[in-house]
Amino acid sequence: MKQQVPVSSIMTQNIVKLNLTDELTKAEALFRENGIKHIPVLSNNKIVGMLSLNDMLRVCCTEVDDEDDVDLSSVVYNMFTIQQVMTKNVVAIKPYTTIKEAAEILVKNDFHALPICEGDTLMGIVTSTDLIKYLLRQYED
Repeated sequence: MKQQVPVSSIMTQNIVKLNLTDELTKAEALFRENGIKHIPVLSNNKIVGMLSLNDMLRVCCTEVDDEDDVDLSSVVYNMFTIQQVMTKNVVAIKPYTTIKEAAEILVKNDFHALPICEGDTLMGIVTSTDLIKYLLRQYED
């Protein structure tokens, strides 16, 4: 297996982002529309947090399967701000961080996603799913 492959080779570059001032209802829509589980939160184009689908589920424990549940979720989501729900102590990595190092950070901190930044600029995001897909490609014939 390759040892020094940079995380930039597997990161998602078309990043779905939220602003700190956005509503949780917007976050819920972005999760649904994009089929994702993690969204970086920015303030003045600088990453200040990470919002996960699990963070959202902790706030509103309903399954959103019909119209009434959507209304209930909206009411609950309007009681909180993104800043209250997101993870604030974000660990960001550089594009040249190796895939192995990224995996070690995810495991050590029990994270499932890491933003990839160059200075204050968000360049991408890598998730545990990205790492598993990379690992599976190593076993292809």
